[in-house]
Amino acid sequence: MTKKIENLTPGQIVAELDKYIIGQTEAKKNVAIALRNRWRRMNAPADIQQEIIPNNILMIGSTGVGKTEIARRLAKIAEAPFTKVEASKFTEVGYVGRDVESMVRDLVEQSINMVKSTKKEEVKLRAQEAVEDKILNILIPPVTQKNPDLLQDGKTESEINQETREAFREKLRKGDLDHRKIEIDIAQVSAAPIGVMGGPIDEVSMMNIQEMIGGMMPKNKKKRKVTIEEARKILLEEESAKLIDMDEVKEEAIWKAENLGIIFIDEIDKVASSGGKSGPDVSREGVQRDLLPIVEGSTVNTKHGSIKTDHILFIAAGAFHVSKPSDLIPELQGRFPIRVELESLTEANFLQILQTPKNALTKQYKAMLEAEDVTLAFHEDALKEMAAIAYQANTEMENIGARRLQTVMSLLLNDILFDVPERIAAGTSLEITRDMVKEKLGNLVKNKDLSQYIL
Repeated sequence: MTKKIENLTPGQIVAELDKYIIGQTEAKKNVAIALRNRWRRMNAPADIQQEIIPNNILMIGSTGVGKTEIARRLAKIAEAPFTKVEASKFTEVGYVGRDVESMVRDLVEQSINMVKSTKKEEVKLRAQEAVEDKILNILIPPVTQKNPDLLQDGKTESEINQETREAFREKLRKGDLDHRKIEIDIAQVSAAPIGVMGGPIDEVSMMNIQEMIGGMMPKNKKKRKVTIEEARKILLEEESAKLIDMDEVKEEAIWKAENLGIIFIDEIDKVASSGGKSGPDVSREGVQRDLLPIVEGSTVNTKHGSIKTDHILFIAAGAFHVSKPSDLIPELQGRFPIRVELESLTEANFLQILQTPKNALTKQYKAMLEAEDVTLAFHEDALKEMAAIAYQANTEMENIGARRLQTVMSLLLNDILFDVPERIAAGTSLEITRDMVKEKLGNLVKNKDLSQYIL
C-alpha cells in the first residue's frame, strides 16, 4: 500500500476530491470508503485478507456530472494503476471490438509504466552521472596513457585532462553546451514483421512470441548527430533502463495492479438488455457474461505474467436513460453491491465549477493567456451569467452536464484567443463583464435550435 493512503482518512479523501469535483457528496463518500477499505484489508489478519473482497460501485447519472472524474481522481490520490474502458466497445461474437480481458492487460501496462517511472526517479542521479561521463568522453576523451613528464604548471597530461573534463562537466550542468552538436550511438532493434504458421493464436501468446523474438534480434548501433540537450534525454533513457531490474518492476507492478488497481467501466447501460431473446439483446447479455468472471475474480494471462482480478476495484457507470440497473443480468448486478445515483448539476453548481476547482476552466484560460503576457479577469456577475446560460442550454436541449461550460467558454473567448498576440499586444489586461457575456452568448440562448451548442 502506498504511504499516501495510510495517512488519508475517508474524510480527507473526500476533501481531496472536493478540490476538483463539485457536489456528488454521496458518490465521493462511497469511493472514499472503498479506497480506505483497501488499506484496512492489507492490515487485517493474514488468514482473512484474501476473503475480504472489494465492494464494487455502480454510478448512475447523466453524462458530464463527474462519474469518470471521480474515478480518475481517486486513482491519482491512491497512486494506483487506473484504466477506463467503454462496455459498448466489447462484442460477444469473435471479439470484433475488444477482448474483455484486454482491460486487465491495459491495467497491468499502466502499472508497469507507473513502477518504471518510480524506479527511474530512484536511479536518476546515477543515470545522470553516467550520461555526463558518456558526453564528456565524446567531447574530451580521457587520456589513455599517462605521461609522467610535467607539461605545465607542474602538472601531468592526465591531471590537465581531468581538470578540463571537470570544467566541461560544470558547463554541462549549467546548460552552457546544450546547443553544441555531438555524434552518439543509438541502439536500434531490427524491426521485421513476424508471421506465425499454423492455426489461430491468442493475443497474449502473440505478444510473448514477438517479445521473445525481439529480444533475440541483434541490437544495431546507429550513429546520429544531435545537440547535447537531445543526447542527454536519449542517453538518460538508455542508462536508466540499464540500472532498472525489469523482473523486479514486473513483480511490483503485478502486485500493484492486483491490490490497488481500479478499472472504470463506462457505458455499462449500453450492454443492459431490454428483455428480448434475439438480436442486439443476446449480444448485450453475452458481453455481460464475458465481464462477469473478470469482475467476480479470475486469473488473466498478460505478457508480464498472470494477474488475479479478485481484489481489483471495479467502478461501473452509466446514464441509464433507456434501460435501468435491474436490466443487467442478476449475477452482474450482484457484483456491484454499492449503487450511487449522481445528481444533475444546478445553476449554482455551474458557478462553483467555474470558480472553485483547482483546474477550473477560468483558471485554465487565465494561464493560457498569461503565457502571452495578457492578463484575464472575470467579473462575478459575468460568471453568474455564464452559469445561467450553460444551465439553460442543458435544460432546453440534451443535458451534457459540466461539458456545456467548455462550449460556453470557447464561444466567449475564441475571438480573444485568435487576436492575441497580433491585435491584442503583450501587457494588455482584459476584463470579462456580464454585458460582454450577454452580447456574445445571449442570442444563442434565445434560439431554441441551439445547434451551435452541440459538442
